[in-house]
Amino acid sequence: MMAIMVCIVGRGWCSLYIGGRKKTELVTSGPYSMCRNPLYVFSFIGTFGAGAQTGSIAIGLVSAVLCWAVFRHVVLREEAMLAERFGRAFKRYVNTVPRFRPTWFRWRDEKEILCRPALFLATTRDAMWFWIAIPVLEGVKILQDHGWLKPVFWLP
Repeated sequence: MMAIMVCIVGRGWCSLYIGGRKKTELVTSGPYSMCRNPLYVFSFIGTFGAGAQTGSIAIGLVSAVLCWAVFRHVVLREEAMLAERFGRAFKRYVNTVPRFRPTWFRWRDEKEILCRPALFLATTRDAMWFWIAIPVLEGVKILQDHGWLKPVFWLP
């Protein structure tokens, strides 16, 4: 549940910085100063948390890796668009900030950021879907406990 909470809060935090500027300017401050794709990194964390609701760390890890595989293709397309739009500035950003691995020592902030509440709320609301894993997988457990659903195999 902590991983899901980190995902929701983290995605909201990232949206405060990107705030609809993604296509009009190169955002390189806040969470984007440490990692080029922090929104996706928080999604990986949330997907791990959702998968871990099965009671299996292995399923959590597999879920996160599958999420990474899907988003990697999305990121490559986005990077091509950003490279075309922002040229040298984006190339410099790529050379100094990792794609997915946060580097805490690179943190840079702005004195002020423009907050768009509608975008913040939409991003946070969208991340709330990670919570659905809890009642769904709890329902599966109840069905198993009553013998109405039999597990095919067990994972650690």
